[in-house]
Amino acid sequence: MGMRTEATDKWVRGYVGSEAIVDSHDALLFWEERFPVPGYAFPRDDVGTELLQASAGPPTRRSFYTAKGPVSQWYDVVVDGRVIQHAAWVRDDPAVSDRIVLSWEPGVLDRWLEEDEEVIAHPRDPHKRVEALASSRHVEVSLGGTLLADSRSPVLLFETDLPTRYYLPREDVRLDLLVPTANSSVCPYKGLAEEYWSLPGVPGGDNVAWSYAMPFPAVGKIQDRVAFYNELVDISVDGVPQQRPESVFSKAGNRPTD
Repeated sequence: MGMRTEATDKWVRGYVGSEAIVDSHDALLFWEERFPVPGYAFPRDDVGTELLQASAGPPTRRSFYTAKGPVSQWYDVVVDGRVIQHAAWVRDDPAVSDRIVLSWEPGVLDRWLEEDEEVIAHPRDPHKRVEALASSRHVEVSLGGTLLADSRSPVLLFETDLPTRYYLPREDVRLDLLVPTANSSVCPYKGLAEEYWSLPGVPGGDNVAWSYAMPFPAVGKIQDRVAFYNELVDISVDGVPQQRPESVFSKAGNRPTD
């Protein structure tokens, strides 16, 4: 199937400190094969190539944010003596091989703007919809035979390409069984999840639940509620066990870790 691309009218900028590493009115959205999250590929003239230097070699660690296919050239970004390794690359794919891709991994570039609004984690997909709906369904969550949540007032979050998430009131979750972790994650549609919990000693229990203290207004109903990875836990809805779904987060490397 190969890589899919799509032009965008958005003005896109990326910064390290106050230095614009990229400033483009000609960004190209692209989707790697079998990976649902888009990236931006930029014309070389829109990138501060004087701030790029060829990397000594490929990265030794791959993550959710790195290239998913062959790379013809890796670059470090050098700003005011700060060297950010493998912050940019050229994909060896005809669809974008004449353009430069910059990493959205937290701690690489400091800030991304679409027009004058800050965006986190990755570009927003123009074909993606996120919707939060209050419900009275009966939702039970367990792992390893331990009941972790029992709620009749969930908020269901529907997000294109992902399984339905059940955001539950804290009073309906056995937080006494869960251990807070230092993990956090960012989402361009929901915001910053600063609270994560693990169920110790159980396979799949690491960073299995999370909460958004200040979600973006479009999904404000999930505020302070707790959700679990459907991919890792056992969920029953109205008494009907749900099959564990397969998604991009089924792979441990695609889930945030502390």
